[in-house]
Amino acid sequence: MPLIPEEPQIHESAQGPRATPASGRTAPTPRPVPGPRPAAPARPGRPGPLRPTPPVQRTPREAVPAQPTPAAAAPAAAQIQLIPASVEGALDAAEEALDLLLDSGRAPGDVLVITTGEQHPWATHELSFGETSYWAQHDARDDVFYADAAVVGRAASRPVVVVALNGGTDAAAATALSLAHGKAGALLIVCGDPQKINAVLGAGV
Repeated sequence: MPLIPEEPQIHESAQGPRATPASGRTAPTPRPVPGPRPAAPARPGRPGPLRPTPPVQRTPREAVPAQPTPAAAAPAAAQIQLIPASVEGALDAAEEALDLLLDSGRAPGDVLVITTGEQHPWATHELSFGETSYWAQHDARDDVFYADAAVVGRAASRPVVVVALNGGTDAAAATALSLAHGKAGALLIVCGDPQKINAVLGAGV
């Protein structure tokens, strides 16, 4: 007799939890869901290497300024800058102008400094080792080159030419200025007496 009431209680308790949640049958369905999740991390790895390539293509576009075009047209339209200075202070004024050029980002090899009177100390020092070594540095074009007005004709053209009228005859100064004007690719800076400079290069310099 006691066994009969116990059986329905056991079945009810067993059927209660199973029957009440109908999702018991759907329980196996969420198990395959975590399966595809590990496949997701493989995706971010693929676009990673593809992203660095486009910026590399952008940089060369930005690094292609229109520098060669003005360089080609510059020789015919070199700007002239006059710095008033006495004969004694012309070389110092040229040095100050050179410092400003280098500080503004101009490469040392782009500058040629010409003296009409006493040679620049650098030129005197380098010529003490012989003209071969002296002109080899000129051909290297990796540093500022200092030349006397007497040898300007041998010097090659450079984007910037600085002339220091620190002495010499008027004829030598006129020759140096004329040659310097032709060798300046973009800018000609003349340090000296404005009247003498205007007489050679023309008014309005």
